[in-house]
Amino acid sequence: MSEPISPTETEQTEEAPPPRREPVFNLPPVVLAVIGICVAVFLLQQYVLTEEQQITLLTDGAFIPVLYTGQYGFDWFLFTRPFTYAFMHGGLAHIAINMVALAAFGSPLANRLGWFRFALFFAATGLAAVVLFWAVHPFGEAPLVGASGAISGMMGAAARFGFRTDRSSGGAAFAGPVLPIAIVLRLRGVVNFLGAWMIINLITGLYGLGLGEPGQIAWEAHIGGLVAGFFGLRWFDRRWQAPEWEIPEDQSTPD
Repeated sequence: MSEPISPTETEQTEEAPPPRREPVFNLPPVVLAVIGICVAVFLLQQYVLTEEQQITLLTDGAFIPVLYTGQYGFDWFLFTRPFTYAFMHGGLAHIAINMVALAAFGSPLANRLGWFRFALFFAATGLAAVVLFWAVHPFGEAPLVGASGAISGMMGAAARFGFRTDRSSGGAAFAGPVLPIAIVLRLRGVVNFLGAWMIINLITGLYGLGLGEPGQIAWEAHIGGLVAGFFGLRWFDRRWQAPEWEIPEDQSTPD
């Protein structure tokens, strides 16, 4: 015989919400689209195109600094290479690392900005990356490929939020106003991240250290993207904030 249930117990049972299930791949559609394009281009390069076609794709799609010195005349791809290079990758490890970083930093940023502003941010920081790379290597002939310049911009944007996220809307999104630079530089966790990021990029870019030959990692492009994302985020965020804003005590980022 079952025991009777009291009204209080019945109310508690009815009020208990079902456990919320988080999807395994809870990525914004625009981030999935970028990942999908990068993976499709990579598979096309590796398994579909002939060697001659691969060279043509690399020549027309990758960013090659020397082509912008005026020595090789004009072609329409000069306008598209500073953007299409971000969807091409040089190897499995290259694309794997970039896509993981894109999912980690791009998802909360896309949820914050919305798909259109995120796409503009991706394009702008990727462009800033090649601008600095070209300024350092104007006569370089090696093709530059990879989304890491734009992803570095997302890391710079994350720093401007103090890495604060909010999951109340279902997916993680960077939370709170864009922090003034003076406040960001007082957050020990953010400063430690930026310092470690800078050191790792310089060491791996200049000396290799098992991640490839020196010069294969475009640290200049990474820095260009990070700086653009860090300083230019306000132009893309829908929630404009006054420069005088200060962190309330209950929203301060822990050291």
